[in-house]
Amino acid sequence: MLKLSFWGAAGTVTGSKYLIETERARVLVDCGLFQGLKELRELNWTDPPFDPAALDACLITHAHIDHIGYLPRLVARGFSGPIYCTRATAELLRVSLLDAARLQEEEADYRNRHGLTSHTPALPLYTEEDARAVFDLLRAASNDGTPVEAARGIGASFHVAGHILGASHILVEAEGVNAPPLRVLFSGDLGRLDQPIIRPPAPPPACDYLLLESTYGDQLHDRTPPKDLLAAVINEAAESDAPLLIPSFAIGRTQEILYLIRELEDEGRIPVLRVRVDSPMANAITQIYQNRSEEQDEEYRDLVVLKRRPLHTQSMLIASSREESKRLNEERGARIIISSSGMMTGGRVLHHAMRILPDERAIICFVGYQAAGTTGRKILDGAREVKIMKEMIPVRCRVRQISSLSAHADYEEMLAWLSGLERAPRTIFLTHGEPHAAEALRAHIAERFGWRAETASYGQTVALG
Repeated sequence: MLKLSFWGAAGTVTGSKYLIETERARVLVDCGLFQGLKELRELNWTDPPFDPAALDACLITHAHIDHIGYLPRLVARGFSGPIYCTRATAELLRVSLLDAARLQEEEADYRNRHGLTSHTPALPLYTEEDARAVFDLLRAASNDGTPVEAARGIGASFHVAGHILGASHILVEAEGVNAPPLRVLFSGDLGRLDQPIIRPPAPPPACDYLLLESTYGDQLHDRTPPKDLLAAVINEAAESDAPLLIPSFAIGRTQEILYLIRELEDEGRIPVLRVRVDSPMANAITQIYQNRSEEQDEEYRDLVVLKRRPLHTQSMLIASSREESKRLNEERGARIIISSSGMMTGGRVLHHAMRILPDERAIICFVGYQAAGTTGRKILDGAREVKIMKEMIPVRCRVRQISSLSAHADYEEMLAWLSGLERAPRTIFLTHGEPHAAEALRAHIAERFGWRAETASYGQTVALG
Protein backbone atom coordinates (compact mmCIF):
# COMPACT_ATOMS: atom_id res chain seq x y z
CA MET A 1 0.00 0.00 0.00
CA LEU A 2 1.24 3.47 -0.88
CA LYS A 3 -0.05 6.68 0.68
CA LEU A 4 0.16 10.04 -1.06
CA SER A 5 -0.42 13.30 0.82
CA PHE A 6 -0.73 16.82 -0.59
CA TRP A 7 0.93 19.45 1.62
CA GLY A 8 1.24 22.26 -0.92
CA ALA A 9 0.35 23.38 -4.44
CA ALA A 10 -3.12 21.91 -3.90
CA GLY A 11 -5.81 24.50 -4.54
CA THR A 12 -3.02 27.04 -5.14
CA VAL A 13 0.05 27.41 -7.37
CA THR A 14 2.74 27.65 -4.70
CA GLY A 15 4.28 25.64 -1.87
CA SER A 16 4.69 22.33 -3.74
CA LYS A 17 5.08 19.43 -1.30
CA TYR A 18 3.90 15.86 -1.89
CA LEU A 19 4.59 13.06 0.59
CA ILE A 20 4.90 9.43 -0.48
CA GLU A 21 4.74 6.78 2.24
CA THR A 22 5.19 3.03 1.96
CA GLU A 23 5.68 0.35 4.62
CA ARG A 24 9.43 0.91 4.30
CA ALA A 25 10.10 4.52 3.38
CA ARG A 26 8.88 8.13 3.33
CA VAL A 27 9.88 10.44 0.47
CA LEU A 28 8.96 14.09 -0.12
CA VAL A 29 8.60 15.33 -3.70
CA ASP A 30 9.38 19.07 -3.88
CA CYS A 31 9.72 21.37 -0.89
CA GLY A 32 8.52 24.81 -1.91
CA LEU A 33 7.61 28.10 -0.28
CA PHE A 34 4.06 29.39 -0.21
CA GLN A 35 3.60 32.80 -1.83
CA GLY A 36 0.70 35.18 -2.37
CA LEU A 37 -2.22 35.20 0.07
CA LYS A 38 -1.36 35.93 3.71
CA GLU A 39 -2.93 32.72 4.99
CA LEU A 40 -0.66 30.77 2.65
CA ARG A 41 2.50 32.72 3.49
CA GLU A 42 1.88 32.13 7.19
CA LEU A 43 2.22 28.39 6.55
CA ASN A 44 5.92 28.99 5.83
CA TRP A 45 6.41 29.97 9.46
CA THR A 46 4.63 26.97 10.97
CA ASP A 47 6.11 23.53 11.53
CA PRO A 48 5.45 21.17 8.62
CA PRO A 49 2.54 18.71 9.07
CA PHE A 50 4.98 15.78 8.96
CA ASP A 51 8.21 14.96 10.79
CA PRO A 52 11.18 16.11 8.65
CA ALA A 53 13.53 13.84 10.60
CA ALA A 54 11.45 10.80 9.58
CA LEU A 55 11.85 11.46 5.85
CA ASP A 56 14.23 9.16 4.00
CA ALA A 57 14.77 11.37 0.95
CA CYS A 58 13.55 14.37 -1.02
CA LEU A 59 13.09 14.61 -4.79
CA ILE A 60 13.12 18.02 -6.52
CA THR A 61 11.49 18.70 -9.90
CA HIS A 62 13.15 22.09 -10.52
CA ALA A 63 14.75 25.12 -8.92
CA HIS A 64 11.95 27.68 -8.70
CA ILE A 65 11.44 28.93 -5.16
CA ASP A 66 7.87 27.59 -4.91
CA HIS A 67 9.40 24.12 -5.33
CA ILE A 68 12.64 24.43 -3.30
CA GLY A 69 12.27 27.45 -1.02
CA TYR A 70 11.30 25.51 2.12
CA LEU A 71 14.34 23.20 2.04
CA PRO A 72 16.41 25.26 4.55
CA ARG A 73 13.53 25.12 7.05
CA LEU A 74 13.12 21.38 6.43
CA VAL A 75 16.82 20.76 7.16
CA ALA A 76 16.78 23.05 10.18
CA ARG A 77 13.93 20.96 11.58
CA GLY A 78 15.74 17.67 11.34
CA PHE A 79 15.80 16.40 7.76
CA SER A 80 19.20 14.88 6.93
CA GLY A 81 18.53 12.54 4.01
CA PRO A 82 19.62 12.87 0.39
CA ILE A 83 18.02 15.44 -1.92
CA TYR A 84 17.90 14.13 -5.49
CA CYS A 85 17.71 16.50 -8.47
CA THR A 86 19.36 17.02 -11.83
CA ARG A 87 22.83 18.55 -12.03
CA ALA A 88 21.49 21.78 -13.52
CA THR A 89 18.82 22.02 -10.79
CA ALA A 90 21.52 21.54 -8.13
CA GLU A 91 23.55 24.43 -9.57
CA LEU A 92 20.52 26.71 -9.84
CA LEU A 93 19.28 25.68 -6.39
CA ARG A 94 22.53 26.76 -4.73
CA VAL A 95 22.29 30.22 -6.26
CA SER A 96 18.54 30.55 -5.70
CA LEU A 97 18.49 29.56 -2.02
CA LEU A 98 21.42 31.81 -1.14
CA ASP A 99 19.75 34.70 -2.94
CA ALA A 100 16.42 34.01 -1.22
CA ALA A 101 18.13 33.94 2.18
CA ARG A 102 20.07 37.13 1.41
CA LEU A 103 16.92 38.95 0.30
CA GLN A 104 15.09 37.86 3.44
CA GLU A 105 17.94 39.07 5.63
CA GLU A 106 18.11 42.37 3.73
CA GLU A 107 14.36 42.87 3.95
CA ALA A 108 14.31 42.09 7.68
CA ASP A 109 17.14 44.60 8.18
CA TYR A 110 15.31 47.22 6.07
CA ARG A 111 12.07 46.76 8.01
CA ASN A 112 13.87 46.97 11.35
CA ARG A 113 15.76 50.14 10.37
CA HIS A 114 12.63 51.86 9.06
CA GLY A 115 10.15 50.60 11.66
CA LEU A 116 8.13 48.71 9.05
CA THR A 117 7.46 45.61 11.10
CA SER A 118 4.73 44.35 13.39
CA HIS A 119 7.23 41.93 14.94
CA THR A 120 10.18 43.14 17.00
CA PRO A 121 12.61 42.44 15.59
CA ALA A 122 11.65 41.32 12.09
CA LEU A 123 13.40 38.03 11.31
CA PRO A 124 14.21 36.29 8.04
CA LEU A 125 12.51 32.96 7.38
CA TYR A 126 16.02 31.53 7.13
CA THR A 127 19.59 32.74 6.80
CA GLU A 128 22.41 32.09 4.35
CA GLU A 129 23.86 29.64 6.87
CA ASP A 130 20.58 27.73 6.86
CA ALA A 131 20.62 27.66 3.05
CA ARG A 132 24.18 26.34 2.90
CA ALA A 133 23.21 23.44 5.16
CA VAL A 134 21.08 22.12 2.28
CA PHE A 135 23.97 21.84 -0.17
CA ASP A 136 25.76 18.89 1.45
CA LEU A 137 22.61 16.80 1.01
CA LEU A 138 22.30 17.29 -2.76
CA ARG A 139 22.69 14.22 -4.97
CA ALA A 140 22.84 14.50 -8.77
CA ALA A 141 20.54 12.51 -11.04
CA SER A 142 20.58 12.33 -14.83
CA ASN A 143 17.76 13.94 -16.78
CA ASP A 144 17.62 11.05 -19.26
CA GLY A 145 15.40 8.63 -17.35
CA THR A 146 18.20 6.68 -15.66
CA PRO A 147 16.72 5.52 -12.32
CA VAL A 148 18.21 6.17 -8.90
CA GLU A 149 17.33 4.39 -5.65
CA ALA A 150 15.95 7.23 -3.57
CA ALA A 151 15.01 5.15 -0.54
CA ARG A 152 14.36 1.54 0.35
CA GLY A 153 11.95 0.19 -2.24
CA ILE A 154 11.53 3.57 -3.96
CA GLY A 155 13.21 4.37 -7.26
CA ALA A 156 13.04 7.64 -9.18
CA SER A 157 13.84 8.64 -12.74
CA PHE A 158 14.07 12.19 -14.08
CA HIS A 159 12.84 13.28 -17.54
CA VAL A 160 13.19 16.70 -19.23
CA ALA A 161 10.17 18.91 -18.45
CA GLY A 162 11.17 21.89 -20.61
CA HIS A 163 10.09 24.46 -18.00
CA ILE A 164 13.47 25.88 -17.00
CA LEU A 165 16.98 24.48 -17.16
CA GLY A 166 17.14 21.20 -15.22
CA ALA A 167 13.37 20.95 -14.76
CA SER A 168 12.06 17.38 -14.68
CA HIS A 169 9.10 15.10 -14.61
CA ILE A 170 9.85 12.55 -11.90
CA LEU A 171 8.63 8.97 -12.20
CA VAL A 172 8.53 7.29 -8.79
CA GLU A 173 8.40 3.49 -8.70
CA ALA A 174 7.42 2.20 -5.28
CA GLU A 175 7.65 -1.47 -4.38
CA GLY A 176 5.03 -2.70 -1.96
CA VAL A 177 5.29 -5.57 0.51
CA ASN A 178 3.60 -8.54 -1.19
CA ALA A 179 2.20 -6.15 -3.80
CA PRO A 180 3.22 -5.18 -7.34
CA PRO A 181 5.17 -1.91 -7.73
CA LEU A 182 3.28 1.30 -8.44
CA ARG A 183 4.43 3.99 -10.84
CA VAL A 184 3.53 7.56 -9.85
CA LEU A 185 4.49 10.37 -12.25
CA PHE A 186 4.98 13.92 -10.96
CA SER A 187 4.77 16.34 -13.89
CA GLY A 188 6.54 19.17 -12.10
CA ASP A 189 5.93 22.35 -14.06
CA LEU A 190 5.27 21.45 -17.68
CA GLY A 191 7.11 23.62 -20.21
CA ARG A 192 6.21 24.92 -23.65
CA LEU A 193 6.83 23.16 -26.93
CA ASP A 194 8.52 26.04 -28.75
CA GLN A 195 10.32 28.20 -26.20
CA PRO A 196 13.91 29.29 -26.86
CA ILE A 197 17.14 28.11 -25.19
CA ILE A 198 16.07 24.73 -23.73
CA ARG A 199 14.66 21.52 -25.15
CA PRO A 200 10.90 20.82 -25.09
CA PRO A 201 9.27 18.40 -22.61
CA ALA A 202 10.01 14.70 -22.99
CA PRO A 203 6.98 12.44 -23.55
CA PRO A 204 5.41 11.16 -20.31
CA PRO A 205 6.46 7.65 -19.28
CA ALA A 206 3.74 5.09 -18.53
CA CYS A 207 2.35 5.44 -15.02
CA ASP A 208 -0.39 4.18 -12.73
CA TYR A 209 -1.06 7.61 -11.22
CA LEU A 210 -0.18 11.11 -12.39
CA LEU A 211 0.14 14.40 -10.54
CA LEU A 212 -0.35 17.08 -13.20
CA GLU A 213 0.13 20.80 -12.77
CA SER A 214 -2.85 22.95 -13.81
CA THR A 215 -1.54 26.52 -13.65
CA TYR A 216 -3.07 27.43 -17.01
CA GLY A 217 -5.70 24.70 -17.03
CA ASP A 218 -8.38 27.23 -18.01
CA GLN A 219 -6.40 29.34 -20.50
CA LEU A 220 -4.85 29.33 -23.94
CA HIS A 221 -1.76 31.45 -24.45
CA ASP A 222 -1.83 34.12 -27.13
CA ARG A 223 -0.53 32.45 -30.28
CA THR A 224 1.09 35.71 -31.40
CA PRO A 225 4.84 35.10 -31.16
CA PRO A 226 5.98 36.52 -27.81
CA LYS A 227 8.89 38.24 -29.53
CA ASP A 228 6.40 40.34 -31.52
CA LEU A 229 4.52 41.31 -28.36
CA LEU A 230 7.75 42.18 -26.55
CA ALA A 231 8.85 44.32 -29.49
CA ALA A 232 5.59 46.28 -29.31
CA VAL A 233 6.00 47.02 -25.60
CA ILE A 234 9.65 48.04 -25.96
CA ASN A 235 8.85 50.33 -28.90
CA GLU A 236 6.00 51.85 -26.88
CA ALA A 237 8.46 52.70 -24.10
CA ALA A 238 11.02 54.06 -26.58
CA GLU A 239 8.47 56.31 -28.29
CA SER A 240 7.41 57.72 -24.90
CA ASP A 241 11.03 58.03 -23.71
CA ALA A 242 9.81 56.19 -20.62
CA PRO A 243 11.08 53.41 -18.36
CA LEU A 244 9.81 49.86 -18.84
CA LEU A 245 9.79 47.69 -15.70
CA ILE A 246 9.61 43.92 -16.23
CA PRO A 247 9.14 41.92 -13.01
CA SER A 248 10.76 38.63 -13.93
CA PHE A 249 11.70 35.34 -12.36
CA ALA A 250 15.49 35.29 -12.13
CA ILE A 251 15.65 31.67 -13.29
CA GLY A 252 14.47 31.02 -16.82
CA ARG A 253 12.31 34.04 -17.58
CA THR A 254 15.08 36.64 -17.30
CA GLN A 255 17.28 34.59 -19.64
CA GLU A 256 14.45 34.23 -22.16
CA ILE A 257 13.72 37.98 -22.08
CA LEU A 258 17.39 38.79 -22.69
CA TYR A 259 17.52 36.26 -25.53
CA LEU A 260 14.53 37.85 -27.24
CA ILE A 261 15.74 41.44 -26.75
CA ARG A 262 19.09 40.47 -28.28
CA GLU A 263 17.29 38.91 -31.27
CA LEU A 264 15.10 41.99 -31.73
CA GLU A 265 18.17 44.25 -31.65
CA ASP A 266 19.96 42.03 -34.19
CA GLU A 267 16.91 42.19 -36.45
CA GLY A 268 16.61 45.98 -36.14
CA ARG A 269 13.04 45.76 -34.86
CA ILE A 270 13.69 47.80 -31.69
CA PRO A 271 16.10 50.61 -30.84
CA VAL A 272 19.05 49.72 -28.62
CA LEU A 273 17.91 50.76 -25.15
CA ARG A 274 19.73 50.52 -21.86
CA VAL A 275 18.89 47.15 -20.31
CA ARG A 276 19.34 46.92 -16.55
CA VAL A 277 19.11 43.50 -14.90
CA ASP A 278 18.72 44.14 -11.19
CA SER A 279 19.14 40.82 -9.41
CA PRO A 280 22.16 39.59 -7.45
CA MET A 281 21.65 36.11 -8.85
CA ALA A 282 21.03 36.98 -12.51
CA ASN A 283 24.66 36.87 -13.66
CA ALA A 284 25.32 33.53 -11.97
CA ILE A 285 22.10 32.02 -13.38
CA THR A 286 22.95 33.28 -16.87
CA GLN A 287 26.38 31.65 -16.64
CA ILE A 288 24.78 28.33 -15.68
CA TYR A 289 22.40 28.59 -18.64
CA GLN A 290 25.34 29.20 -20.95
CA ASN A 291 27.41 26.32 -19.60
CA ARG A 292 24.80 23.54 -19.31
CA SER A 293 24.86 22.42 -22.93
CA GLU A 294 23.07 19.08 -22.36
CA GLU A 295 19.67 20.80 -22.28
CA GLN A 296 20.23 23.60 -24.77
CA ASP A 297 18.19 23.47 -27.97
CA GLU A 298 19.91 23.31 -31.35
CA GLU A 299 19.55 27.00 -32.22
CA TYR A 300 21.11 28.12 -28.95
CA ARG A 301 24.03 25.68 -29.29
CA ASP A 302 24.68 26.94 -32.82
CA LEU A 303 24.97 30.51 -31.56
CA VAL A 304 27.44 29.45 -28.88
CA VAL A 305 29.53 27.60 -31.46
CA LEU A 306 29.66 30.84 -33.49
CA LYS A 307 31.05 32.61 -30.39
CA ARG A 308 27.90 34.68 -30.04
CA ARG A 309 26.59 35.74 -26.63
CA PRO A 310 22.91 34.79 -26.88
CA LEU A 311 21.98 36.21 -23.48
CA HIS A 312 23.61 39.64 -23.78
CA THR A 313 22.05 42.76 -25.29
CA GLN A 314 24.05 45.61 -26.80
CA SER A 315 23.70 47.95 -23.81
CA MET A 316 23.32 45.75 -20.76
CA LEU A 317 24.29 46.19 -17.14
CA ILE A 318 23.80 43.72 -14.29
CA ALA A 319 23.35 45.34 -10.88
CA SER A 320 24.73 42.99 -8.25
CA SER A 321 25.21 45.19 -5.19
CA ARG A 322 22.69 47.34 -3.34
CA GLU A 323 24.67 50.42 -4.35
CA GLU A 324 24.46 49.51 -8.05
CA SER A 325 20.73 48.92 -7.65
CA LYS A 326 20.23 52.34 -6.05
CA ARG A 327 22.17 54.07 -8.83
CA LEU A 328 19.64 52.76 -11.34
CA ASN A 329 17.11 55.15 -9.79
CA GLU A 330 19.20 58.10 -10.98
CA GLU A 331 18.78 57.16 -14.65
CA ARG A 332 16.21 58.88 -16.81
CA GLY A 333 14.60 58.31 -20.19
CA ALA A 334 13.76 55.12 -22.06
CA ARG A 335 15.30 52.05 -20.45
CA ILE A 336 14.37 48.48 -19.59
CA ILE A 337 14.62 47.34 -15.97
CA ILE A 338 14.35 43.57 -15.44
CA SER A 339 14.12 42.77 -11.75
CA SER A 340 13.06 39.99 -9.39
CA SER A 341 10.70 38.78 -8.13
CA GLY A 342 8.36 37.82 -10.96
CA MET A 343 5.16 38.16 -8.90
CA MET A 344 6.43 41.18 -6.93
CA THR A 345 6.34 39.28 -3.64
CA GLY A 346 9.63 40.78 -2.49
CA GLY A 347 13.09 41.72 -3.70
CA ARG A 348 14.45 44.73 -5.51
CA VAL A 349 11.59 45.00 -7.99
CA LEU A 350 9.53 46.55 -5.19
CA HIS A 351 11.93 49.49 -4.84
CA HIS A 352 11.72 50.17 -8.59
CA ALA A 353 7.94 49.77 -8.52
CA MET A 354 7.60 52.46 -5.86
CA ARG A 355 9.03 54.94 -8.39
CA ILE A 356 7.58 53.60 -11.62
CA LEU A 357 3.99 52.76 -10.66
CA PRO A 358 3.01 56.44 -10.01
CA ASP A 359 4.60 57.61 -13.31
CA GLU A 360 1.91 57.99 -15.99
CA ARG A 361 4.52 57.72 -18.76
CA ALA A 362 6.10 54.53 -17.45
CA ILE A 363 5.15 50.95 -18.33
CA ILE A 364 5.10 47.80 -16.22
CA CYS A 365 4.93 44.55 -18.19
CA PHE A 366 4.15 41.18 -16.62
CA VAL A 367 5.69 38.15 -18.32
CA GLY A 368 4.68 35.33 -15.99
CA TYR A 369 1.88 33.95 -13.86
CA GLN A 370 0.66 36.20 -11.03
CA ALA A 371 -0.69 34.18 -8.10
CA ALA A 372 -3.70 35.33 -6.11
CA GLY A 373 -2.77 37.78 -3.36
CA THR A 374 0.51 38.91 -4.91
CA THR A 375 1.26 42.54 -5.68
CA GLY A 376 1.61 41.65 -9.35
CA ARG A 377 -1.85 40.07 -9.46
CA LYS A 378 -3.42 43.12 -7.81
CA ILE A 379 -1.87 45.45 -10.38
CA LEU A 380 -2.88 43.17 -13.24
CA ASP A 381 -6.44 43.05 -11.90
CA GLY A 382 -6.65 46.85 -12.09
CA ALA A 383 -5.87 48.01 -8.53
CA ARG A 384 -5.57 51.80 -8.37
CA GLU A 385 -3.05 51.53 -5.54
CA VAL A 386 -1.02 48.76 -3.88
CA LYS A 387 0.77 48.43 -0.57
CA ILE A 388 4.57 48.21 -0.83
CA MET A 389 6.72 48.33 2.29
CA LYS A 390 3.63 49.40 4.27
CA GLU A 391 3.18 52.41 1.97
CA MET A 392 0.23 52.81 -0.40
CA ILE A 393 1.60 53.43 -3.89
CA PRO A 394 -0.74 54.76 -6.62
CA VAL A 395 -0.80 52.83 -9.89
CA ARG A 396 -0.85 55.39 -12.71
CA CYS A 397 1.55 53.75 -15.15
CA ARG A 398 0.53 51.72 -18.19
CA VAL A 399 0.09 48.02 -17.43
CA ARG A 400 0.92 45.40 -20.05
CA GLN A 401 1.04 41.59 -20.03
CA ILE A 402 2.65 39.02 -22.32
CA SER A 403 1.12 35.74 -21.16
CA SER A 404 2.66 33.80 -24.03
CA LEU A 405 6.07 34.31 -22.41
CA SER A 406 4.97 31.97 -19.64
CA ALA A 407 7.14 28.88 -19.20
CA HIS A 408 3.99 26.90 -18.28
CA ALA A 409 2.05 24.96 -20.88
CA ASP A 410 -1.53 26.05 -21.50
CA TYR A 411 -4.33 23.49 -21.46
CA GLU A 412 -4.01 22.54 -25.14
CA GLU A 413 -0.29 21.95 -24.68
CA MET A 414 -0.98 19.87 -21.57
CA LEU A 415 -3.51 17.76 -23.46
CA ALA A 416 -1.01 17.27 -26.28
CA TRP A 417 1.56 16.06 -23.72
CA LEU A 418 -0.96 13.70 -22.13
CA SER A 419 -1.69 12.17 -25.53
CA GLY A 420 1.83 10.70 -25.41
CA LEU A 421 0.88 8.33 -22.59
CA GLU A 422 0.83 4.68 -23.60
CA ARG A 423 -2.21 4.01 -21.43
CA ALA A 424 -4.59 5.92 -19.19
CA PRO A 425 -3.49 6.45 -15.58
CA ARG A 426 -5.88 5.11 -12.97
CA THR A 427 -6.27 8.65 -11.62
CA ILE A 428 -4.83 12.04 -12.53
CA PHE A 429 -4.50 14.36 -9.52
CA LEU A 430 -4.56 18.02 -10.56
CA THR A 431 -2.17 20.19 -8.57
CA HIS A 432 -0.35 23.53 -8.78
CA GLY A 433 -3.36 25.52 -9.95
CA GLU A 434 -6.08 27.72 -8.54
CA PRO A 435 -9.41 25.88 -8.14
CA HIS A 436 -11.06 27.28 -11.28
CA ALA A 437 -8.02 26.36 -13.41
CA ALA A 438 -7.80 22.83 -12.01
CA GLU A 439 -11.52 22.24 -12.49
CA ALA A 440 -11.35 23.50 -16.08
CA LEU A 441 -8.46 21.16 -16.85
CA ARG A 442 -10.35 18.25 -15.29
CA ALA A 443 -13.23 18.94 -17.68
CA HIS A 444 -10.87 19.18 -20.66
CA ILE A 445 -9.27 15.82 -19.78
CA ALA A 446 -12.65 14.16 -19.38
CA GLU A 447 -13.87 15.55 -22.69
CA ARG A 448 -10.71 14.73 -24.67
CA PHE A 449 -9.77 11.35 -23.20
CA GLY A 450 -12.56 10.20 -20.90
CA TRP A 451 -9.96 9.72 -18.16
CA ARG A 452 -10.54 10.08 -14.44
CA ALA A 453 -9.08 13.27 -13.02
CA GLU A 454 -9.69 14.99 -9.68
CA THR A 455 -8.54 18.18 -8.03
CA ALA A 456 -6.21 17.67 -5.08
CA SER A 457 -6.81 19.58 -1.84
CA TYR A 458 -4.41 20.67 0.88
CA GLY A 459 -3.95 17.99 3.55
CA GLN A 460 -5.63 15.30 1.45
CA THR A 461 -4.22 11.77 1.82
CA VAL A 462 -5.08 9.02 -0.64
CA ALA A 463 -4.24 5.33 -0.60
CA LEU A 464 -2.89 4.13 -3.94
CA GLY A 465 -2.88 0.52 -5.03
